[in-house]
Amino acid sequence: MAFGGFDSQGGPMRPMAEINTTPLVDVMLVLLVIFIITAPLLTHAIRLDLPSAQAPVSTETPETVTVSIDAKEQLFWNDAPLADAQALRERLAGIAQRTPQPELHLRADQQVRYQRIAEVMSAAQSAGVTKIGFVTDPKPSPR
Repeated sequence: MAFGGFDSQGGPMRPMAEINTTPLVDVMLVLLVIFIITAPLLTHAIRLDLPSAQAPVSTETPETVTVSIDAKEQLFWNDAPLADAQALRERLAGIAQRTPQPELHLRADQQVRYQRIAEVMSAAQSAGVTKIGFVTDPKPSPR
């Protein structure tokens, strides 16, 4: 490895053109040793003997009630037509009192105004229904 010197016998002084890689290799070896030492410590796990318990599988499925709104904004309770909004409020109050409370699935035609959907949601909330879900048709994926 050639280093620059102070003698000018070889002509004018030129900068050193070689990179000294010794410090780089030293640092890399130190990092390698550190990682070799610390790697087993990172995979150390705590050994526990956990208790085991058997619980029966719950076979109870939650009851669902479907409220549908067609394109003419007619209300349906589980596919049975409702006379008016008062009949809907009475039925919502009835399911709100049950334990466990059934889930309310709201289905609406895409032509229905949002105001009508908001009215049904408001009636459900004021009746005390806490589990409301929206039923939609999945969009076909573009190919």
